[in-house]
Order: sequence, then structure tokens, then C-alpha cells
Amino acid sequence: MSKQLTRSARKRFGQNFLVDDRVIEAILASIRASAADAIVEIGPGHGAITEGLYASQCDLTLIELDRNLVPGLLASFVSKTPGRCRLLNEDVLKVDFGQFSSPLRIVGNLPYNISTPLLFKLLELGDQIQDIHVMLQKEVVNRIAAVPGESAYGRLGVMIQATASVEPLIEVPPESFAPPPKVDSGVIRIIPCARKRSLIASMQTLTHVVRQAFSQRRKTLRNNLKDILTSEEFEVLGINPQDRPERLSVQTYVELCNYLDRKERNI
Repeated sequence: MSKQLTRSARKRFGQNFLVDDRVIEAILASIRASAADAIVEIGPGHGAITEGLYASQCDLTLIELDRNLVPGLLASFVSKTPGRCRLLNEDVLKVDFGQFSSPLRIVGNLPYNISTPLLFKLLELGDQIQDIHVMLQKEVVNRIAAVPGESAYGRLGVMIQATASVEPLIEVPPESFAPPPKVDSGVIRIIPCARKRSLIASMQTLTHVVRQAFSQRRKTLRNNLKDILTSEEFEVLGINPQDRPERLSVQTYVELCNYLDRKERNI
């Protein structure tokens, strides 16, 4: 079976099919799907995770870009209970998630090239998303969950942690896939938090500030934010201008964002 899956994997879609039963069981145990859930699975592939989700009796939407995988998914799941299982053969980045029931639970094995824009898109949906369980490259999981002072701490972690809680769950070695990828993978749980979102005056301002701060990681905040903050403002905000961007906490970036938003609106 692994050899067949390896042959069917398409490089342009970044496909690596999960074949390790222990990992599959661990992922399903962490999700704990039930009949009350509305779940969207992104990239179901040959249905390794889909089978367990389907068995929970949940309302299930599958989003699969590879049309070669569509017949198998239709036969194994959709055709059996079309009332609670459907399939979209589309690019997930172009899918309108507003068409689905909420709150939604998101499950997926995400290719590296779409993971960041997709996570940002999902978090923009706010309360419509209950939680997200996704497989990513381990490096990306580390970046999302990193804390200030760690080398992995950067724009991705700040932006996601500013609006959600994150929890790395499972480390997945290359041999758990067919074909095996060249890097380790990991599963992470992300839970959007309305309270955190409510503390941010402007997501646009936060995005701009964080992008500017991390534009040159080896430079100081004084250098990276020179077009945004004066020396006096650094002092008022209690931020050391000689620090590098990875020294500031998520909370400090949010406070900086809110200060700049008030300044712009002359409040």
C-alpha cells in the first residue's frame, strides 16, 4: 500500500500521505470529533484521517485540490451519506468559508507553501472557527509556538498568538508518510480567542508593526521601527530601542499597535 501511495503522490501538490496507524489514532484522539461537530478537512488525500472523522457521525466537508483523489473520496464517504458529507474539488485558499455552518472545526495536512496564508485566512474568520488541528512541517509548528527570546520566534508566532492559543500536540517522523518527506512534521492545535482579538485595536496596524519589526531580524528595534516610533515614544512605551524584535512579547506588540492606532486617530 505504501508503494502505491508513493507512486500516486504528486510533487506539485506537495503530497505526503499519512500511513502510520499510531499517528492517525493519536490525531483522532486529540480532535475527539462528535456527531455535534461541523468539520472541514483540508487535503484528505486517501482518507487516512477522514475515515475516523466520518465514523464520528459529524457533518463533514472535504476540500481536495487533486482531482485524481476525488473518485476515491466520493466512493468511500460522500456517496454513502451525501446529507452529512460533501466534497469540494477546489483550491482551499479560494474557498469561501462563509458558506459553511459555524462554529467550524478545521482539520488538515497542510503543504508548506500554503500553510501561512491559509492559517491567516482561517484566523480572520474569528468566532466562526472553533478550533484548528493541522499537520505542518515541524519547523513551522516551532515558529507558531515559539516564545520571546527563542530563535524561532517571529512574525508568524506573534500574529497567531495575538489572536489564538496554540498547543503543539504530536511530533511525526518522515517514515510515517508515503513518500517520506525530507523533514519532520508536527500536529498543532490552534484555538481562536475572541477575548485576545478584542484587545487589538486594528489588525491592519498590528500586521504592519510586526512586519516592520521583523523586517531585519539582526537589526535593533530603533533601526526597524525608525519610521514608526521616535526616541521619546520608545521611552514612553517602556521599550528598549536597542533590543532586537524577538525580545518583545506578543502583549507588547499589541500594546504598540494600540498606541499607534490611537496616535493615528488623534485620541
